[in-house]
Amino acid sequence: MDLNIFHIDAFVSESCKGSTACIVSLDNWLSDEMLLKISKRNSVPETAFIIIKKNKILLRWFTPEIEMDLCGHATLAAAHCIISEFKYNFDKIIFETFSGKLEVLVKNKTYQLNFPSRNPVHTTLPEIIKKAISIQPKFVLKSRDYILVYESESDIQNITIDQNIFDKINLDPGGVCVTSIGNHSDFVSRFFTPQSLILEDPVTGSAHCSLVPYWSDILKKDTLKALQISQRRGLLMCENMGDRVIIGGKASTFFKEIVSLNSIL
Repeated sequence: MDLNIFHIDAFVSESCKGSTACIVSLDNWLSDEMLLKISKRNSVPETAFIIIKKNKILLRWFTPEIEMDLCGHATLAAAHCIISEFKYNFDKIIFETFSGKLEVLVKNKTYQLNFPSRNPVHTTLPEIIKKAISIQPKFVLKSRDYILVYESESDIQNITIDQNIFDKINLDPGGVCVTSIGNHSDFVSRFFTPQSLILEDPVTGSAHCSLVPYWSDILKKDTLKALQISQRRGLLMCENMGDRVIIGGKASTFFKEIVSLNSIL
């Protein structure tokens, strides 16, 4: 059995920027063990597996270590693959996932993800994270992820992580997101995952399920321009819809490869 694997960069309009996801289309689900092996072999932040049936599209997300409950950039990449590579003429795609149905609108080569909102609440920061991070936040919030709020974009740019300390905590399936008001956007962020092969995620769509309601309330506006200022950077156009958030962006196919499943066993 051969696998067609598409390497797609999400939340950018050109390749080699944004956040990379691999998209693998299957006829039927393989075992969880095999899906994880494929994800480890791909060595990108997320691999999305899709099954296109006559009346529905199934979607699951895996990092090289675990199955995720939600992933923004891999969902956007999956929608891009369906439209640009498989040549389906949809203006709306509904994915069926373990987190429920997720809707993606397609408009002028931009993909708008309709995700559940995760309003963060104030909390205290675990001592391990406090010791691992070079600059301490003004305050801390939490939903799935820890949200660390800072004074300025320069703080976000200058943060470093002591991975030896950071990896002592397990936050599966969450991570640590640092954020502030942006210089040329409404807000900026970076995202770190302990005990992961990839410490810093280039662009984290699902983290914006918490960032959007927070910054919408702080800035008193519902339409927000967000930049994730990792080395690869990504632009997300967001909207607060109450119990839902819209996370929009573009995508670009980097390359396609054909891999024998036997070579992964």
